[in-house]
Amino acid sequence: MELELEGANLKSVLNRLRRAQGQISGVIRMIEEGRDCEEVVTQLAAASRALDRAGFAIIATGLQQCLTDVETGRKNGEDTDAMRARLEKLFLSLA
Repeated sequence: MELELEGANLKSVLNRLRRAQGQISGVIRMIEEGRDCEEVVTQLAAASRALDRAGFAIIATGLQQCLTDVETGRKNGEDTDAMRARLEKLFLSLA
């Protein structure tokens, strides 16, 4: 299944990923500067949440596309149960 992010969905996901990228750069800088552990962990948690939200948005878009057109969501003739299991595995990888 190829993911087609359009318009606002794409912009939202890219913004979240850019935010996470900036936060990760900030964490690296904070560690290099020897900043307080609590501050570093707080910033790292924020980056993790941004990545999680981007991942969930991507999965939600993929699920929506699969529900809209089940046939194009399948890989190499897989049945509905196999597709469901694959999507469930993707979703749980972020949990």
